[in-house]
Amino acid sequence: MKNSDDKGDSDNESKSGDAVENVVIIGSGPAGYTAAIYAARANMKPLLFEGVSAGIPGGQLMTTSEVENFPGFAAGITGPELMAQMRAQAKRWGAQIVTDDVTHVDLSEGPPFTLRAAEQDDEIQSYSVIVATGASAKRLGIETEESFWSRGVSACAICDGTAPIFRDRVLAVVGGGDSGCEEAVYLTKYASHVHLLVRSDKLRASKALQDRVLAHPAVSVHFSVSVVEFKGDSGVRVPSRQRRRVRSNISSMSSSESESEDAAADDEQQQFSNAAKSNASPLAAVRLVNSKTGTFEEIACSGVFYAIGHTPNTSLFRDSPLELDDAGYVKVKQGTVETSVRGVFAAGDVQDRDWRQAVTAAGTGCMAALSAERFLSENGYGVEYHQQNVLGEGDEKARESSGSGDGGGVEDEAPRVSDTKENFDAEKTSHRGSFALRKLYHESHRPIVVKYISKSCGPCRQLGPILSAVVREYDGKIHYVEIDIEEDADIAESAGVSGTPTVQVFLNKGMIESKSGVLMKSKLRTMMNTAVSRANKEALETADV
Repeated sequence: MKNSDDKGDSDNESKSGDAVENVVIIGSGPAGYTAAIYAARANMKPLLFEGVSAGIPGGQLMTTSEVENFPGFAAGITGPELMAQMRAQAKRWGAQIVTDDVTHVDLSEGPPFTLRAAEQDDEIQSYSVIVATGASAKRLGIETEESFWSRGVSACAICDGTAPIFRDRVLAVVGGGDSGCEEAVYLTKYASHVHLLVRSDKLRASKALQDRVLAHPAVSVHFSVSVVEFKGDSGVRVPSRQRRRVRSNISSMSSSESESEDAAADDEQQQFSNAAKSNASPLAAVRLVNSKTGTFEEIACSGVFYAIGHTPNTSLFRDSPLELDDAGYVKVKQGTVETSVRGVFAAGDVQDRDWRQAVTAAGTGCMAALSAERFLSENGYGVEYHQQNVLGEGDEKARESSGSGDGGGVEDEAPRVSDTKENFDAEKTSHRGSFALRKLYHESHRPIVVKYISKSCGPCRQLGPILSAVVREYDGKIHYVEIDIEEDADIAESAGVSGTPTVQVFLNKGMIESKSGVLMKSKLRTMMNTAVSRANKEALETADV
């Protein structure tokens, strides 16, 4: 690689004169972030696209509750916290991280290779590419699955398990591996009981996890069973034993700031509930078949969580020269991370059919970065970018960048302290908590953008700065309210929130739109543009009357 201080160097330009990246990393997670750390430390100034549509920025560990086997963390660490630290470390060394999807890769010619991303105006060219796109959770594919997806059926216990609709209910987990056992134990913190549904006649999890599950009093393990149907119930979501608590909560936050009768409080709750109401009936039961006896049984439950494996995210490369195996994994040369295309390397679960561990993914991420560095040096490609101001290990800025998404340097602007009667300001754009939401819901004519989060939700950390960056563009035109579904469980349940993160947009006591998961800026802007345009139109119509 040439020195970045060299003058008149045209070798690091494309045919069109645009700069060529040394290495583009497609995907994040332990493989992508580790590749970024090593590439950045090698002065390669890597450009990493975290990905949104094919998975979660940060990878599968963003949906993992406790990671107990990653070296260096004697007491364990949550998946989101581990990914936040890796991401911050990569940024500390100068990696360029963008929360965006790579939508096209041309590997037919090159290097340099040509890439396009969803929210980038220009094509990107790079002398080398590291594929770290990981894998996505599999679904069962049964007939009734789609009807209940995100309405009782989920592939992420850590994202959705804290939702009030699952609190103190009977839940089920499908899967007998490490993930299935981890999720079953995790859900016992919220559920009254958890059924673990295992297709084979034994658990495949580590011995430690097997012992934990089999000894847990709130977990029942069912062997040799498969799910054949989900069944709904059109009954009321809020059980009578919670009704008094709901009334009390609503009365204390009445928009009139005075005590209300129970009937009036119920009416307020019903208004909000109707505005956010889902058309689907809640999940009531799961129907199983026993593979040994052929008999059927039904288990009453309010939620089912999948932990049945993953499919490699390689659809981007199906029509490219990059060789895939019969299951869709990227083929690599034995003992290396080299692919069938010169200058393209693969790391993590996208090329690992056997081990699929965070530590092995990180190892292959390291291999990919070092291989890319060697490739550039041996072929005289690229430019070396010398480190200017590497932050100290305890620097506050490095810690602050931990876990942030593509907010353009913007931190999550939702206030850390909930609004109260004393500090509420209706002129402000950003708010937090049920008091603010209730006041704005009843009194504001601006669109209200509500973000529902939970403390244990990794994807929520990714969405926060992205949404905050977009909210700044609409300052004074909308209200932005953050609701923690554990702190304000009644509000979340009334809104029909079955997982986090969820973004809902309200206008004049009606819900315009509801979306779940990490959303790209373009989608968020579309939601807000629609709401603001509608608010302006309704204001004009009101003025004409």
